[in-house]
Formats: sequence, structure tokens, C-alpha cells
Amino acid sequence: MSSSTSWVTSRNPDANNIFAIAGVVVKEMYRRKDFYVLLVLIVLITLMLGSVSFFDDDRIVRYLKDACLLLIWLSSLVIAITTAARQIPAERESRTIYPLLAKPVGRGEFVAGKFLGCWVACGIALVGFYFFFGIMSASREHTLPFLVYFQAIWLHWMCLGIVVALVLLGSVVFAAPSSNATICFIVVLGIMFAGGHLNTLALQMRGFRGEVVYALYYAIPHLEWYDLRDFIIHNWGGSGLRLVTHNIDWLVWVGASIYAALYTGMLLGCTWLVFQRRTMTL
Repeated sequence: MSSSTSWVTSRNPDANNIFAIAGVVVKEMYRRKDFYVLLVLIVLITLMLGSVSFFDDDRIVRYLKDACLLLIWLSSLVIAITTAARQIPAERESRTIYPLLAKPVGRGEFVAGKFLGCWVACGIALVGFYFFFGIMSASREHTLPFLVYFQAIWLHWMCLGIVVALVLLGSVVFAAPSSNATICFIVVLGIMFAGGHLNTLALQMRGFRGEVVYALYYAIPHLEWYDLRDFIIHNWGGSGLRLVTHNIDWLVWVGASIYAALYTGMLLGCTWLVFQRRTMTL
């Protein structure tokens, strides 16, 4: 990470500092085992889709697509959480954070650079996942729902932005990266599987407990909104050897993007406030 200090120029310190730190994070990720894990997972996805040719039942095809997309979601969450969880603690352990912050690099720029690097790295991984998935799926079903894939990748990436920001906040709150990653993974999975049902649960509860659960429903980021697996699995929009143009409403897509950006900004703001109060001593 110390090499990022030499990348900083004086012309536009804010943007240059952020991009320099982000670039180091992206390079660091693909020098580690994460990149090789990504390649193995892509091969597994390709092999699973290749086995579709052995079945004629459409339900088998959809089952395999569901399994592949679930693997994409789980692997992307693992990459996002583990990558973000080790950023700030690793800088402290190697003591490279002290000369970095001693340069004209603010703590807000440091947090923003770490976030941008992790987020871009996750986006590159997502493109790789969906590219191979789309190619294999199109070769078997002769259908390429281009707009649905674009919307799914974009919303998936926005969802990972919230996750990365949440993990960075945890990295300045919890002492160990392992505990931070474990807690964040449990929280993210809990939101995705149960977050959308909290309002129904609150209606069944009375008194103060119901109000607390209902408030929690509106307070948490609803990550389950960004899961468009059903659009891809069921090929909504038609079939045949052509580009399928059916997609979700663009107003909903834009609204979900703004929602994710607001939550990401709020979490990064909280991270900066907590990090700003921390005393950096050798």
C-alpha cells in the first residue's frame, strides 16, 4: 500500500488521492487468491450450464440457472466482504497507514479510495461472472435478454456498494477483520432472506415490539430488492434466437439506484465520522 503515496499528485489532490488508493486496492485484490477463486467459480458455472445439453426438461434448465446465479450472488458477497474487511486493519498492521495519512491525504479521501477500489474490483468480478453465464445460457437457450442482464448486473453492483460500505464501517468499529466479516455476512444474508418480511411480522406483533420491528423494516437497506434472478431464470420477455428487450421499469431501476447510492453515502459518512475520531498512534 505504501506505493500509493507516490501516485499522489498536487494538481487535483482530492480526486487523485482517491483514484490512487483505489487503483492499489484493485491491483492488490487480483494479486491475491481472490482472483484465482474467481476463475475457479467461473469454470464451475460454465460446467454447470454445459450440463444443460444433457436434459430436455425446461425445469432442469431453470434449476441449473438458479443454482448458477445463486453461486454468483454468494461468491460476489464473499469477495466484497472479505476484500473490504481487510483493507483498514491491514494498513494498521503493516503500519503503512501512518505515512499515508501524514501526506496530504485526508481520512475522508482514504475511506473513499478504499471504497472505490473494493467496489470497482467487485464490478470487474461481476462482469466476468455474468459474461460467461450469459454466453453459455445463450448458447443453450438461443436467447439473450440483454437489457435484463444489464439491469441485473448494475443493480447487483449497486447492492455490493452498500455491502462494501457496511463492511468498511464495521472495520473501524470491530477490532478483528474475521469478526467484522462474519458479522457483516450474517447481517447481509439476514437482510436478503428476512428483511422483506419484517413488515408482515410487525403486523402480527402488538405493542412496542411491533413498532420496533416496523421501524427496523424502514431502517435497514433492502438488499433483496436488487436480486433480479427471476427475470433471468424465467426469460421474461419471450424466447427465440434474438435479443429480448423486456425489462423492469426504468423508473424503478433508477429509483433503486438512487436508494442504493443514498444508503452507501450514509454508511460511508458514518465510517468517516468514526474513523475521524480514532487516534492514529505508532
